[in-house]
Amino acid sequence: MTLGFETPKRHSRRNFLFLRWGSFLFLLVGVLGVSYAAIVILYGEAYQAIELHKFEHTAPLAEPHLLNLGEVIGEIQIPRLGVKAVVVQGDAPELLDRAVGHLPQTALPGDWGNVALAGHRDRLFRPLRRIRQGDTITLETSAGAYHYRVQSAFVVPATDIAVLRPSNPPELTLITCFPFNYIGHAPNRFIVRARQISFQPR
Repeated sequence: MTLGFETPKRHSRRNFLFLRWGSFLFLLVGVLGVSYAAIVILYGEAYQAIELHKFEHTAPLAEPHLLNLGEVIGEIQIPRLGVKAVVVQGDAPELLDRAVGHLPQTALPGDWGNVALAGHRDRLFRPLRRIRQGDTITLETSAGAYHYRVQSAFVVPATDIAVLRPSNPPELTLITCFPFNYIGHAPNRFIVRARQISFQPR
């Protein structure tokens, strides 16, 4: 006669199967997460390589034109940090996943004002954690190379948009999230401010 109770052996077997399938599920989720991250990184690196090659072998534009979102503006170089990356128009998340983005509401290279560029702290702009006053930054466009010298680096809250204000002399502002090792949406922004020192036509 049975009263409907599970025997210890059957209960133990069910727990074992539950733990086994649970472990498999967690492993599968982990593998999928790592695979997705690897694909995003590889896609970004491939995009950088292709667009840098195209930019460096493209003739200068005859005259200025209205930039479309995602269009390549040029490339940014910070020699001491080993930074060399494509700069595109716009700062949408899908653009920053593969390039440095120019904030459309700020000046363009060659204009009088504040050129603001944004990049991810865990990708193209990660080396900014080692930036120093006096470092040189080059922003190369179809018109030529704009050279800047770093004046300062500081941290502001994510809500502080004062760093985007127009400036009197031509300046360059680089923006990335801070802290650099923060997990999730970082609460602050790391700002690099540089002043234009020269221009070399292409």
